[in-house]
Amino acid sequence: MESLKRMAGTLLAIFQTRIELLSNEMEEERLHIGRMFLYGGIALLFFGLAIMLLTMFVLVLFWDSHRLLMLGGFAALFFVAGLLAYNALRRVARERSKLFATSLAELANDRDWLAHRP
Repeated sequence: MESLKRMAGTLLAIFQTRIELLSNEMEEERLHIGRMFLYGGIALLFFGLAIMLLTMFVLVLFWDSHRLLMLGGFAALFFVAGLLAYNALRRVARERSKLFATSLAELANDRDWLAHRP
């Protein structure tokens, strides 16, 4: 009976450790995603401002001679850039996340250890 109690205690300790590892992974992923959104948003803001200012600069530069050609060219350029970004977003959305990979690997190791223990 004492052996069974020790084994149950060991199993509970292993389970608690794995749950703590899972919790840590979730917190790290949450912080990582938050930082990505913050820096991504700031980068998009400044890139957007730069693109708008560059577009206005070129339009003012060619206002007297080729303003319609420049407007059409920028519209086409921005449309193509939007399509490329949309395709990249779809490709990234289809990729599998590596969330909980460490926890799943450790649980598999625990299962193998328990299965091969005499």
